[in-house]
Amino acid sequence: MRTDHHPAPLFLAVLLLAAAGAAQPAQTPANPAQPPPANPAQAENSELMQALSDAGTSPVDLTRTLEAFLKKYPQSAQRGQIMTMLARAAIDLKDDRRTVLYGEQALAENPNDMLILDRVARSLLALGGEENAGTSLNFSRAFEQNIRNAPPPAGNEAARHQDDRDRGLARALIYESRAKTILGDPPEAERLAGEAFQAYPCEETARTWSDTLEKLGRDKDALLRLADAFAVPDRSAADKDRAADRARLGELYRKVHHHEKGLGDLILEAYDRDAALVEARQKRLLALDPNLAATDALQFRLTSLEGKTLTLADLKGSVVIFDFWATWCQPCRMQHPLYEQVKERFKNRKDVIFLSIDTDEDHSLVAPFLDKQKWSKTVYFEDGLERLLQVTSIPTTVLFDKQGRVASRMNGFLPQTFVDQLTERIQSALAGTQ
Repeated sequence: MRTDHHPAPLFLAVLLLAAAGAAQPAQTPANPAQPPPANPAQAENSELMQALSDAGTSPVDLTRTLEAFLKKYPQSAQRGQIMTMLARAAIDLKDDRRTVLYGEQALAENPNDMLILDRVARSLLALGGEENAGTSLNFSRAFEQNIRNAPPPAGNEAARHQDDRDRGLARALIYESRAKTILGDPPEAERLAGEAFQAYPCEETARTWSDTLEKLGRDKDALLRLADAFAVPDRSAADKDRAADRARLGELYRKVHHHEKGLGDLILEAYDRDAALVEARQKRLLALDPNLAATDALQFRLTSLEGKTLTLADLKGSVVIFDFWATWCQPCRMQHPLYEQVKERFKNRKDVIFLSIDTDEDHSLVAPFLDKQKWSKTVYFEDGLERLLQVTSIPTTVLFDKQGRVASRMNGFLPQTFVDQLTERIQSALAGTQ
């Protein structure tokens, strides 16, 4: 459910061009001696391809290019996809006006584009006015419902996907709260802001809640929520926002109590209250993924094909070789017998451990594959280790020394040299050299 990352404009352009090319197959003339008749659609696509090529990866150039193209071809068959590209370029540029202009048209074609729903709702509020607030409310409600209706996260990234969903839900509710404030419904705005904080306790949701309470004249309640905004553990909170929260906290406290005596106690109470909230939420996420908070490979626990758990910290003191592969990876099949040769060379060394790490998203594919290939079933699923070690292609072999540090990495392999090369690297790690 992530909406904070999206493909670069050029990547979208490539997808568009591929679709355009597939939609317009080349025509073979009846008489090869005569040139084919001019095809307006092909000419339009060729011009678009050239324009996108000239634009490169710059969102500014891409926007200028696509706007000029649409001015020339307002009825282009690619108009819907171009609107999506323009909307995403506007998001990159933080251009609220264009985000709304092109985003609304892109959503007319694809109403469930989560990134564009998110950013259009926010940009409408930034542009201001009751009309924009009403439109933002509609988009933010659609954003909220898409999140709520999505199936529960599953698989290796379940905890991270749940975290993204919670953040997205909180943003949707904040947008709704701010829209309701502009539209003159502070009680509903306060309810939505409180729901946003419960969905994702963070500095922004707490501050929004405080603002709505203050508009209702409930300064004491607003003070508590502002203390939450200042004290809640939130790694994404900017220093300038924390400083602004502290300054406003002092002002509001003096307004309520006519002095600042006791403000420190209020902040400490808020910190304890919010730390407990954040810890409880973290425990729920860890139940989905025990490796969520791991920042070091030795903190990981991997699940085997049989469902057993391997704690990598228990392997410290040994040289560990991780072989990342997948059932669909043809080079992995070519590498496997070579990898087995290396294992044979160290079969009598208890301080050399080979781990077969499967990276398939669908775990049900693995056992039948192993049976068919007659490979060992001593296999572990990557369980997030692939992301931590930044394994971006397979096969990849990562070698850890006895201190649990990465000593070597081999992306892909050369059949003629793989066995000797990996053997030498293991021996270097055993000898304490790299």
